[in-house]
Amino acid sequence: MTTDATVLPVRGAAPYDVVIGHGVSARVVDLLGDAPTRVALVVSDTLRGLAAPIEKALAERYALTVIEIPEGEQAKAAATAITCWEALGEAGFTRSDAVVTFGGGATTDLGGFVAATWLRGVRVVHVPTTLLAMVDAAVGGKTGINTGAGKNLVGSFFEPSGVLCDLAFLASLPHAELVAGMGEVVKCGFIADPEILRLVEQTPDVDAVLDPAGPVLRELVERAIAVKIDVVVADLKETGGADGHPGREVLNYGHTLAHAIERAEDYGIRHGEAVAIGCVFVAEVAHRSGLLSAATLERHRTAFGRVGLPIGYDAAAFADLLATMRVDKKSRGAQLRLIVLEESDGVLSPRVLAAPDEQVLAESYAALGSAS
Repeated sequence: MTTDATVLPVRGAAPYDVVIGHGVSARVVDLLGDAPTRVALVVSDTLRGLAAPIEKALAERYALTVIEIPEGEQAKAAATAITCWEALGEAGFTRSDAVVTFGGGATTDLGGFVAATWLRGVRVVHVPTTLLAMVDAAVGGKTGINTGAGKNLVGSFFEPSGVLCDLAFLASLPHAELVAGMGEVVKCGFIADPEILRLVEQTPDVDAVLDPAGPVLRELVERAIAVKIDVVVADLKETGGADGHPGREVLNYGHTLAHAIERAEDYGIRHGEAVAIGCVFVAEVAHRSGLLSAATLERHRTAFGRVGLPIGYDAAAFADLLATMRVDKKSRGAQLRLIVLEESDGVLSPRVLAAPDEQVLAESYAALGSAS
């Protein structure tokens, strides 16, 4: 078993640990302990081979049910959740049993939602296999599925019993998926941890930033997870922060447009790619609203762009995207709300921009096309 693990405690109402390191997925049985009789492993069909060691370990200790789900966002559908619930029912799952998710963010969201809703909640342990899932979906207790109206509109807050971020899995991740995961990492740099931006911008060889075996990417993973932990411990259910801070909503920086783009693309664009575009968009909005300097707007373009993320977009009509944004989870009634950054003496502070000027929104979106 690995000895290089970093343990980041989440000390909210339901405490758990996020364990980061090479080989830490082997700890899944120790984490579950003796309480469960039955365990369900939720895994996409394409990752069944990668999950084989965990599947074997679980089968040796528990009555194991393997639930195969579709790959990616296609998994986050009501029909898939029903399939999972039926499998748990057939296996006789009780409240002392547990679910283990193995895969990317969609698997974590779907599997967490199934665990949250079966018998009103059974234990769940997440084993994220992508950079995006490690720094975002697996931590914080948000679960959900998509509907025709939009992304993650049906869901619940349900914290896991533990998260095992095995960095060894990143070595088998396609390069494009690794790059996409950096969308959430760089976002964390802007909203809370400038050291993330320094590492991304000033590491001489950008390949070192994306090296799954290297120290830079590990530090970025740990820092991004630490940002998310700090936010969710302070505001688990998005009730708001103190002194005008948006609370947990700050994690949705760039996500309002990002989710609209994902829907417009029928989820053919990677989430982290859409987030990068969305962050540049809200930086444009903040700049044109007098909140953000031109230099910090440009820094958004260079930081996301340096790791290979898109910073421009004009593939959908803005009117259609705006209609989708109006039903975003952060909206209140007919009022669109964006998370933006306000700059004062070089210090960035997140805030909510309610009812932004539609002309500013249109001009900001048009600027994305000129950057592509």
